[in-house]
Amino acid sequence: MKSWDMLADEATIVKTIEALKQNGVDASVVATGAEANEKVLSLIPEGAEVMTMSSVTLDTIGLSKDLNGSARMKSVRDKLYAMNRDTEHVAMLKLGAAPEWTVGSVHAVTEDGHILIASNTGSQLPAYAYSSAHVIWVVGTQKIVATTEEGIKRIYEYTLPLESERARKAYGVAGSAVNKLLIINKEVVPGRLTVIFVKEKLGY
Repeated sequence: MKSWDMLADEATIVKTIEALKQNGVDASVVATGAEANEKVLSLIPEGAEVMTMSSVTLDTIGLSKDLNGSARMKSVRDKLYAMNRDTEHVAMLKLGAAPEWTVGSVHAVTEDGHILIASNTGSQLPAYAYSSAHVIWVVGTQKIVATTEEGIKRIYEYTLPLESERARKAYGVAGSAVNKLLIINKEVVPGRLTVIFVKEKLGY
Protein backbone atom coordinates (compact mmCIF):
# COMPACT_ATOMS: atom_id res chain seq x y z
CA MET A 1 0.00 0.00 0.00
CA LYS A 2 1.20 3.50 -0.81
CA SER A 3 2.53 5.53 2.11
CA TRP A 4 0.19 8.49 2.54
CA ASP A 5 2.26 10.35 5.14
CA MET A 6 5.48 10.98 3.18
CA LEU A 7 6.40 14.62 2.67
CA ALA A 8 6.61 15.70 -0.97
CA ASP A 9 9.97 16.52 -2.49
CA GLU A 10 10.89 20.00 -3.66
CA ALA A 11 10.18 19.37 -7.35
CA THR A 12 6.70 18.04 -6.58
CA ILE A 13 5.90 21.01 -4.34
CA VAL A 14 7.00 23.48 -7.06
CA LYS A 15 4.95 21.62 -9.70
CA THR A 16 1.86 21.58 -7.50
CA ILE A 17 2.10 25.25 -6.59
CA GLU A 18 2.39 26.20 -10.26
CA ALA A 19 -0.62 24.04 -11.15
CA LEU A 20 -2.72 25.59 -8.37
CA LYS A 21 -1.86 29.07 -9.63
CA GLN A 22 -2.87 28.06 -13.15
CA ASN A 23 -6.20 26.97 -11.66
CA GLY A 24 -6.82 30.29 -9.93
CA VAL A 25 -5.57 29.35 -6.46
CA ASP A 26 -2.85 31.37 -4.73
CA ALA A 27 -0.20 29.03 -3.32
CA SER A 28 3.13 29.18 -1.52
CA VAL A 29 5.28 27.07 0.79
CA VAL A 30 6.91 27.63 4.17
CA ALA A 31 9.24 25.44 6.20
CA THR A 32 7.41 25.19 9.52
CA GLY A 33 4.01 25.37 11.14
CA ALA A 34 5.14 28.43 13.07
CA GLU A 35 5.89 30.23 9.80
CA ALA A 36 2.49 29.21 8.43
CA ASN A 37 0.84 30.60 11.55
CA GLU A 38 2.61 33.94 11.11
CA LYS A 39 1.76 34.08 7.41
CA VAL A 40 -1.95 33.48 7.98
CA LEU A 41 -2.09 36.14 10.69
CA SER A 42 -0.37 38.61 8.34
CA LEU A 43 -2.91 37.97 5.57
CA ILE A 44 -6.05 38.65 7.61
CA PRO A 45 -6.71 42.35 8.23
CA GLU A 46 -7.54 43.77 11.64
CA GLY A 47 -11.24 43.70 12.45
CA ALA A 48 -12.02 40.96 9.94
CA GLU A 49 -14.66 38.30 10.57
CA VAL A 50 -12.90 34.92 10.75
CA MET A 51 -14.18 31.35 10.94
CA THR A 52 -11.77 28.54 11.82
CA MET A 53 -12.99 25.20 10.54
CA SER A 54 -12.31 22.10 12.66
CA SER A 55 -8.76 21.09 11.79
CA VAL A 56 -6.06 19.01 13.43
CA THR A 57 -3.54 21.04 11.43
CA LEU A 58 -4.73 24.40 12.81
CA ASP A 59 -4.86 23.01 16.34
CA THR A 60 -1.35 21.57 16.03
CA ILE A 61 0.28 24.84 15.00
CA GLY A 62 -1.76 26.90 17.48
CA LEU A 63 -3.61 28.84 14.82
CA SER A 64 -7.11 27.95 16.03
CA LYS A 65 -6.30 29.43 19.42
CA ASP A 66 -4.55 32.48 17.98
CA LEU A 67 -7.41 33.36 15.65
CA ASN A 68 -10.28 32.70 18.05
CA GLY A 69 -8.55 34.34 20.98
CA SER A 70 -7.42 37.44 19.12
CA ALA A 71 -8.85 40.86 19.93
CA ARG A 72 -7.75 41.92 16.43
CA MET A 73 -10.44 39.83 14.75
CA LYS A 74 -14.10 38.88 15.09
CA SER A 75 -14.27 35.14 15.76
CA VAL A 76 -17.31 33.51 14.14
CA ARG A 77 -16.67 30.31 16.09
CA ASP A 78 -16.78 32.18 19.41
CA LYS A 79 -20.06 33.79 18.34
CA LEU A 80 -21.49 30.37 17.39
CA TYR A 81 -20.52 28.93 20.77
CA ALA A 82 -22.51 31.70 22.47
CA MET A 83 -25.68 30.97 20.48
CA ASN A 84 -28.53 28.60 21.36
CA ARG A 85 -28.71 25.68 18.94
CA ASP A 86 -32.35 24.97 19.78
CA THR A 87 -33.68 28.47 19.16
CA GLU A 88 -31.08 29.92 16.75
CA HIS A 89 -30.29 26.93 14.57
CA VAL A 90 -31.01 28.56 11.20
CA ALA A 91 -29.10 31.71 12.15
CA MET A 92 -26.14 29.54 13.14
CA LEU A 93 -26.23 27.72 9.80
CA LYS A 94 -26.15 31.02 7.93
CA LEU A 95 -23.37 32.45 10.07
CA GLY A 96 -21.13 29.43 9.63
CA ALA A 97 -21.79 29.09 5.91
CA ALA A 98 -20.62 32.52 4.74
CA PRO A 99 -17.92 34.07 6.93
CA GLU A 100 -15.77 36.83 5.48
CA TRP A 101 -12.56 34.84 6.07
CA THR A 102 -12.35 31.07 6.48
CA VAL A 103 -9.25 29.22 7.65
CA GLY A 104 -8.83 25.45 7.62
CA SER A 105 -7.07 22.60 5.86
CA VAL A 106 -7.77 19.99 3.17
CA HIS A 107 -7.26 16.25 2.78
CA ALA A 108 -5.46 16.07 -0.56
CA VAL A 109 -4.01 18.33 -3.25
CA THR A 110 -3.13 16.92 -6.66
CA GLU A 111 -0.01 17.70 -8.63
CA ASP A 112 -2.22 19.14 -11.37
CA GLY A 113 -3.79 21.61 -8.95
CA HIS A 114 -7.03 20.10 -7.68
CA ILE A 115 -8.12 20.23 -4.02
CA LEU A 116 -10.10 17.56 -2.16
CA ILE A 117 -11.98 18.00 1.13
CA ALA A 118 -13.99 15.20 2.74
CA SER A 119 -16.63 15.88 5.38
CA ASN A 120 -18.97 14.00 7.69
CA THR A 121 -21.56 16.80 8.01
CA GLY A 122 -20.57 19.18 5.20
CA SER A 123 -20.45 22.16 7.57
CA GLN A 124 -17.24 23.59 6.12
CA LEU A 125 -18.04 22.98 2.45
CA PRO A 126 -20.31 25.97 1.59
CA ALA A 127 -17.66 28.46 2.68
CA TYR A 128 -14.90 26.58 0.87
CA ALA A 129 -16.83 26.10 -2.36
CA TYR A 130 -18.32 29.56 -2.77
CA SER A 131 -19.72 31.61 0.07
CA SER A 132 -16.63 32.78 1.96
CA ALA A 133 -14.93 35.81 0.42
CA HIS A 134 -11.47 34.58 1.45
CA VAL A 135 -10.34 31.02 2.20
CA ILE A 136 -6.91 30.04 3.54
CA TRP A 137 -5.82 26.41 3.81
CA VAL A 138 -2.71 25.32 5.71
CA VAL A 139 -1.55 22.00 4.27
CA GLY A 140 1.30 19.65 5.15
CA THR A 141 3.07 18.54 1.95
CA GLN A 142 2.40 14.87 2.74
CA LYS A 143 -1.10 15.58 1.40
CA ILE A 144 0.15 16.16 -2.16
CA VAL A 145 -0.87 13.28 -4.47
CA ALA A 146 -0.47 12.61 -8.18
CA THR A 147 -4.13 12.51 -9.26
CA THR A 148 -7.69 13.07 -8.06
CA GLU A 149 -8.21 9.29 -7.97
CA GLU A 150 -5.19 8.95 -5.72
CA GLY A 151 -6.53 11.76 -3.53
CA ILE A 152 -9.80 9.89 -3.04
CA LYS A 153 -7.88 6.72 -2.16
CA ARG A 154 -5.85 8.72 0.37
CA ILE A 155 -9.05 9.97 2.01
CA TYR A 156 -10.57 6.49 2.38
CA GLU A 157 -7.41 4.53 3.19
CA TYR A 158 -5.62 7.02 5.43
CA THR A 159 -7.63 10.08 6.46
CA LEU A 160 -10.91 8.37 7.35
CA PRO A 161 -9.48 5.76 9.77
CA LEU A 162 -7.53 8.44 11.63
CA GLU A 163 -10.50 10.82 11.78
CA SER A 164 -12.75 7.99 12.98
CA GLU A 165 -10.29 7.25 15.76
CA ARG A 166 -10.20 10.93 16.75
CA ALA A 167 -14.01 11.18 16.67
CA ARG A 168 -14.41 8.11 18.88
CA LYS A 169 -12.09 9.58 21.49
CA ALA A 170 -13.44 13.13 21.28
CA TYR A 171 -17.17 12.53 20.94
CA GLY A 172 -17.76 8.91 21.94
CA VAL A 173 -19.28 8.10 18.55
CA ALA A 174 -18.85 4.96 16.44
CA GLY A 175 -16.61 6.79 13.98
CA SER A 176 -16.66 9.25 11.10
CA ALA A 177 -17.69 8.93 7.45
CA VAL A 178 -17.03 10.47 4.06
CA ASN A 179 -20.61 11.62 3.62
CA LYS A 180 -19.73 14.58 1.43
CA LEU A 181 -16.71 15.17 -0.78
CA LEU A 182 -15.77 18.51 -2.36
CA ILE A 183 -13.34 18.63 -5.29
CA ILE A 184 -12.18 22.06 -6.40
CA ASN A 185 -10.77 21.93 -9.92
CA LYS A 186 -10.54 25.68 -10.51
CA GLU A 187 -11.40 28.99 -8.83
CA VAL A 188 -12.92 31.77 -10.95
CA VAL A 189 -12.59 34.60 -8.38
CA PRO A 190 -8.99 35.89 -8.29
CA GLY A 191 -7.42 35.88 -4.83
CA ARG A 192 -10.30 34.06 -3.11
CA LEU A 193 -8.47 30.80 -2.36
CA THR A 194 -5.02 30.49 -0.81
CA VAL A 195 -3.00 27.36 -0.04
CA ILE A 196 -0.01 27.58 2.29
CA PHE A 197 2.01 24.38 2.11
CA VAL A 198 4.17 23.42 5.08
CA LYS A 199 7.19 21.12 4.91
CA GLU A 200 6.01 19.30 8.03
CA LYS A 201 3.60 16.41 8.62
CA LEU A 202 0.53 18.29 9.84
CA GLY A 203 -2.91 16.79 10.17
CA TYR A 204 -4.01 13.87 8.04
